[in-house]
Amino acid sequence: MAVGSTPSVFETIARDACVESSLWEEALRPAEEREADAIFSTLAAEHYALATESIYEGYLLHYGRPRIFAPHDPDVAILLGDYLYAHGLVRLADAGIASDVTEFAHLISLCAQLRAGGTAGYGVAWVATTALLGASDPRLEQARAALRLERETAPLVALVSSVSEPDDVDRALVRHERRFT
Repeated sequence: MAVGSTPSVFETIARDACVESSLWEEALRPAEEREADAIFSTLAAEHYALATESIYEGYLLHYGRPRIFAPHDPDVAILLGDYLYAHGLVRLADAGIASDVTEFAHLISLCAQLRAGGTAGYGVAWVATTALLGASDPRLEQARAALRLERETAPLVALVSSVSEPDDVDRALVRHERRFT
């Protein structure tokens, strides 16, 4: 980072984690191996970027290939993922709308349920949640319920297409899928 420049979202996540715990510092990838690849925050207002990417990095530590951390111990990966979830939710609360914290808590729970049941659709759930941050749209919970209860992604897809540009959504989903292959 250049002198006087503002740290990126990913530099801030790394710096704050290292300040919090030496375990997180040990799990940090070398600078040249970190990937500053914003996946879902590009669909939300800029002031949500740090919270969204913190939570998503936690999700990747639990289920995928993280971008800025590479813990050698699976227990540390789970703990670091939980830390990033919690820290991201605090950042989300700091952004100003309490219902956004609830939306992300529902998203994290839904994704865990889907993964445990071997059901796909968590990418589109991430897209819908981030695209609707700050909107308090009741259609989001209805669409997530269809996915959770009926394994039906069409309501989420329809909702996303009503609020986001298709190219932006496709780009986010492709980048998300790459984190799991």
